[in-house]
Amino acid sequence: MNKIQFNINQLVRKNVVKLQPYSSARDEFVDINQDMIFLDANENPYENGVNRYPDPQQRNLKEVLANQKKISDKNILLGNGSDEVLDLIYRAFCEPRVDNIITLPPTYGMYTVLANINDIEERKVLLDSNFQPDIAAIFDRVDTNSKLLFICSPNNPSGNLITQDRVKQILNRFEGVVIIDEAYIDFADQKSWVDTLNVYPNLIVTQTLSKAYGLAGVRLGICYASEEIIAILNKIKPPYNVNELTQKRALDRIANQSQIQTEITAIIENRIQLENTLSTVHFVEKIYTSEANFILAKVDDANKRYDQLIKEGIVIRNRSKQPLCDNTLRFTVGTTEENKKLITALNRL
Repeated sequence: MNKIQFNINQLVRKNVVKLQPYSSARDEFVDINQDMIFLDANENPYENGVNRYPDPQQRNLKEVLANQKKISDKNILLGNGSDEVLDLIYRAFCEPRVDNIITLPPTYGMYTVLANINDIEERKVLLDSNFQPDIAAIFDRVDTNSKLLFICSPNNPSGNLITQDRVKQILNRFEGVVIIDEAYIDFADQKSWVDTLNVYPNLIVTQTLSKAYGLAGVRLGICYASEEIIAILNKIKPPYNVNELTQKRALDRIANQSQIQTEITAIIENRIQLENTLSTVHFVEKIYTSEANFILAKVDDANKRYDQLIKEGIVIRNRSKQPLCDNTLRFTVGTTEENKKLITALNRL
């Protein structure tokens, strides 16, 4: 298949191309570790650990991530959670009331919310019965104003990976930007698409420290893309979008890879155990294959079973309102002890 001729300059909004980004004090003098007197940023001079503005480019954190991913730090943008990263992508490429995006439901709900916030038309193309993209249906909906296409892999809420073959077909044919949301990739038996950034200039990969890294409370989202795309997003991001406490906590956490891998292994083992238990529960009709830290299961009566588990002191997610997800419940994999309590409750029901 011949690859599309990708021209990033034809996709960026004209006002963003012309935009002169805000230059902060820390952009103009970056070496804040020097023994200098800093009187440039109107900060409170009394040291308390957070009285100075944070590094707007998060250089130390990007350096570690770049080394781990074996890419340049110029291929990385960090945000206040993945949601800010996704919002920046909308604002960089989509002209309100003109352009459109393609989503593949059932999928992560923020794609729709951000489309509505930014006044962008969303064209939904349902996944097939195996929760895989329908390539023909996708390109039936694509037109010259289709700027973004979102793929969640592993997918939320179904938990499955999108096959590499179908992703490649989309990357090779779609003339806009393809965003692969890899929030759950650390639990999957597949390499990240970050490894292919040099192959696909129209690719953006988003990841997060909220799932496998256990830092949902600090809000740190990661965007990997070409230097050209990252430079565009840097023009429009807020100058201090990742605070000092988040940067320090993230640095401490990502440096402890052995502990992270231990936790990932435990979650995968607990996922397998939970899946085995669900297969014996009489009201569970189908268990969907998961490569994430959750399991989607079809049951006889999702509303009833959800309410029953609430009474047992266990909160899960009823996904029945999602397309293709009638009477489904999503079970996040907890600790070994939490899993035992869930299994006991399921058996009692």
